[in-house]
Amino acid sequence: MSKSIEAVKILELYKTVVWKEMQKYLHDPSYPLLFRVPSQYKVLQNFHWRLVTEYPKRKGKYLRPALILLACEALGGKQTLALKTATAMQISEEWLLIHDDIEDRSWERRGKPTLHRIYQPELAINAGDTLHVIMWKVLIDNKSIMGPAKTYEIMDEFYRILSRTTLGQSVEIKWSTDNKTDFSDNDWFFISDGKTSYYTIAGPMRLGGIIADIDKKKLDTLTRFGLYLGRCFQLVDDILDVTSDFGGLKRQTGNDIYEGKRTIMLGHLLRNAGPDERKRILSILAKGREEKTREEVRWIIQRMHEGGSIKYAQGLAEKLKTSAYKIFKDELSFLSHQPARNKIEALIHFVLERDH
Repeated sequence: MSKSIEAVKILELYKTVVWKEMQKYLHDPSYPLLFRVPSQYKVLQNFHWRLVTEYPKRKGKYLRPALILLACEALGGKQTLALKTATAMQISEEWLLIHDDIEDRSWERRGKPTLHRIYQPELAINAGDTLHVIMWKVLIDNKSIMGPAKTYEIMDEFYRILSRTTLGQSVEIKWSTDNKTDFSDNDWFFISDGKTSYYTIAGPMRLGGIIADIDKKKLDTLTRFGLYLGRCFQLVDDILDVTSDFGGLKRQTGNDIYEGKRTIMLGHLLRNAGPDERKRILSILAKGREEKTREEVRWIIQRMHEGGSIKYAQGLAEKLKTSAYKIFKDELSFLSHQPARNKIEALIHFVLERDH
């Protein structure tokens, strides 16, 4: 079995477990008697939950919750101890994506129209807010499993993860809006480290480590591993945006270009373009999403191919994956419990080799 096929099966297994837990929370709580929903408003209540559950029901890869569970298991912890934290992590992705799609004016999410295009931005924002509230409820419910001290420690880590994520989003939006022209690899790392390295890899690994009660030195090593693998994950995402249809789920290539996002490939292209070519690229990027034509976006992608920008990004992704894998082999021997360790190793290879 190839590493990619093995990784997909691992993610599907953990998706089933986390989705079952998530469904327990995707409904109204028990309100006080005077605030219960009267029968004549049940249709509106059902409409609200149809919006709220739209993205969760589409189901993503579930990489983040899987890493929480696997890190905990590889450190000798029980899956039941980490399940609610993993569920909250997946719910955080759902509300962040709803809000991100509005901010980026995205057209599709997981092969279907974005929520704000099916309904309207105001309703989509409210659906995201509802999922945000549910996320904290799931985390609070950890008290019955691991007590208040550990519960608050996990919530504090969530606060740090999400704070760094929203900072990254803010900077990305600003640089896109400002049509930033002097974009370096380090600028990309600054955005990616918050939006992906911490949120997608290091944060989930740290959460699994916190639940399993590892010491600070081991936690720091998990964090460094997550930094490199997270950068690799985002870089592969950016490469696939201009080279793949995400397994048939994406009908529009070059979304990052339509949205004006600064990527490693774009930075490389701008640094190596001649004056006239650079001027044309920047003039295209300065347009709003709806103003950019398919031909203009295809031309930029073609120049990324011809100018070696995609090849440059692929080489960097390989180096980042190698750095992460070296840490895993040489310094993360304390992730020793099987089969969880082997499953984490399969996911490392999946991050670089996936096609969606």
